[in-house]
Amino acid sequence: MEDLKKDAEDNKIMGILAYLGILVLVPILAAKESPFARFHANQGLILIIAAIVLSIAVGIFNAIVIAISWRLGIITSLLSLAVSVGCLVLVIIGIINAAKGEMKQLPIIGKYTILK
Repeated sequence: MEDLKKDAEDNKIMGILAYLGILVLVPILAAKESPFARFHANQGLILIIAAIVLSIAVGIFNAIVIAISWRLGIITSLLSLAVSVGCLVLVIIGIINAAKGEMKQLPIIGKYTILK
């Protein structure tokens, strides 16, 4: 238990970097031995992958709807905004958890694991 607290204190910056887009690579490559940094790197990696996939899917959906009617496209653009805001909220939650030294899963996507 004491080792985990020390690991969290020593690697808070790595945990925070994990939620800042491409900077997720820093803890993945530089803190391979830290369970705290690995946990947050996994959460950040899942978040960036989910954000990219959702952005592509919503973009395709918006393009199809705009091709049908530009007026409907205005309405569906709100979906794109909602996805962006949702991802931003998850980033903020992740950064807060890392800064507090906690290993809490992100809502919705936190249960998935890519990095062991």
